[in-house]
This record gives sequence, structure tokens and C-alpha cells, in this order.
Amino acid sequence: MCRLGYYDKLLVAIAGSLALGIAIGLTASVAFLSGLAAGAIVATIFVYEAMFRNPPIPTESAQYRAAAVAWHAFLVVTIVAAAI
Repeated sequence: MCRLGYYDKLLVAIAGSLALGIAIGLTASVAFLSGLAAGAIVATIFVYEAMFRNPPIPTESAQYRAAAVAWHAFLVVTIVAAAI
């Protein structure tokens, strides 16, 4: 049996929260983009934990900054799209 590490669990939580948001958007009376935006907001909690509170790489690296900018850009685009 495969045991998941800490960051593997965080990746599963991120994907799960996005999938839950998609499922809510598809099945409930909530707009799809609103459900996706809600899932992205929940996923942001896990991303924050993985990137800022307990990062796997040194925080001075360029990869760290690029990942932070990319995630927040995705989150802003999703929220703006849901609001329109």
C-alpha cells in the first residue's frame, strides 16, 4: 500500500476542493463558474499552507515566486469570471 506524504496530501486536497467546486457548479442551482470560484478559494487555503507556511523549497528561489504569482493570477481570473 502506498503511503502519501505531506505534500501529496496537500495536492489531493487542492484537486479535491476544485473537483467539489466543479461538482457543485454542475449539480446545484449555483452557476458553474461560481462553484469553480468557491472551490478555488478553498484550494487557496491548501496552496497557502504548502507555499507560505511550510514550503518544500527555499523561499528565495525563482520557482517559489513564479508559483505564487501563477496561482494568484489563476485565482483572480476565476473570481472575476464568476462575478461577470
